[in-house]
Order: sequence, then structure tokens, then C-alpha cells
Amino acid sequence: MPHTSPDRMAAPAQPSASPRVAVVTGGSRGIGRRTVGRLAADGYAVVVGYGGNRKEAEAAVEEAVAGGGRALAVRADVADEHAVATLFDAAEAEFGGLDVVVHAAGRAHTAPIADLDLNLLDDLHRTNIRGTFVVVQQAARRVRPGGAIVTFSSSVVGLAFPGYGAYSAGKGAVEALTLILARELRGRDVTANAVAPGPTATDLFLDGKDEETIGRLAAQPPLERLGTPADIAEVVAFLASPAGHWINGQVLRANGGII
Repeated sequence: MPHTSPDRMAAPAQPSASPRVAVVTGGSRGIGRRTVGRLAADGYAVVVGYGGNRKEAEAAVEEAVAGGGRALAVRADVADEHAVATLFDAAEAEFGGLDVVVHAAGRAHTAPIADLDLNLLDDLHRTNIRGTFVVVQQAARRVRPGGAIVTFSSSVVGLAFPGYGAYSAGKGAVEALTLILARELRGRDVTANAVAPGPTATDLFLDGKDEETIGRLAAQPPLERLGTPADIAEVVAFLASPAGHWINGQVLRANGGII
């Protein structure tokens, strides 16, 4: 891999072409990481946005390249508008434009409303609300006609699980922001949708849960299992594709049928 700055990594040069280009925030782990691979397999040049884990971001780039794709990793705090602008600049400079933005970066913390440390609330909402606003603001300015913006909510917004008050409040804000964005993009031929996964087997979800809790959550969908990052990446790939372009201003609850 050629020399790059500490915050930016690029794959070896590939033959010149005009691929569709995607930015995936939170692309070093979990659903974001799987989405990077899925979009790369579909022929996208992918910019992997990551917050701090350079090693995992580098691995995501290497996986995309091994599958025949083109990829670049750029470090950016999603709540920092200057860092996010630099992330988008890198996509345009490296690949010539931008067609899809998938904002998968996020944080989770659970606690009863009565007990939640308000400093944790501020940190959570900085990433999940402000971070979403900053990313989609840049996306709204830059995504080319025919493109797509995909944000991430959560099925807990509707399921109202105890302990998820702060997290659900933030994801409710993401849903409202996304639906308004879709209407503000009138005439641009750019879609905006939110994906709301149910319980999904990522490190973020599994952290701190015992086997009994995981088993109970896995039994809730009629399909009787947890979702996987691949399940959610397929939904994102559909929304990003021309086949999914008539879906706009929606929240897709990808949760296996939990009601």
C-alpha cells in the first residue's frame, strides 16, 4: 500500500473508469463494514469513513480491493463539520464525484431515563444527531443526480424497549431529519431514506448483553434469529441502486418482522 498521511489510506491505483462512488461512515466495523464490501462488489468506488480504528479501516479497504473494488479510507469525526468536509473532498478528488452516502456511524448507550448521566446523553447525541446532520448536510450539497442518501435509525424507536430512551430519542431525530431532507431534495433526483435495523449481531449490539438477553431478543422476530450485518447491507445496497430509486422519504424497518 502506498505511503499516505496518518489519517488517510488509499488502495493501489486501479484502471481508470467512471464508477459510481459511495461514502460510508462507520465503515470500519459492523454494518458499515459489511456495506463497504457489498457496495464494492456492486462496482462502487468506496470511501471508508472511520472515527479512530485505523487498523480496521485498513482491513475494510483491503477486503474491498481483494474483491476487485476500489477503496480509500479517511478518518473523520462525523460531528466535526470540517473533518466531514475533508472526507467528502477526498471522495471527489480521488474518484471524481459522489453518488451515494451511507451514514452508518453511531454510538449506543442504554440506561433508564431516571439514571442516565447527562454527559453521556450529550456525547450520544453529538454523534447520533449532530453527526447525522453534519454528514447529510454535506451529502445534500454534493451527491450527483441519480444518487442516494441512506441514514440509520433503529427499530427501537417503535419498539420502545426500556433503557433505550436516550438512544431512541436520537434515532427519532434521525428519522425526522431524513424525511425532511427527502422533501428538500425535490428536483435533484436524489433519494433520502433511513434504515431502522432490529436486533442485529454486531459488536455494538452484543456488548454488555448476557446470553439470556441475546436469546430473548433473537426469539422476537417471526424468523427467530438476530439480524446480521449482511442482512442490513443488502437493504442499503438496494436503496443505493437504480432498482431502489423509487423508494424515497421512507423509514425501512429491517427487523425480521418484529412488531
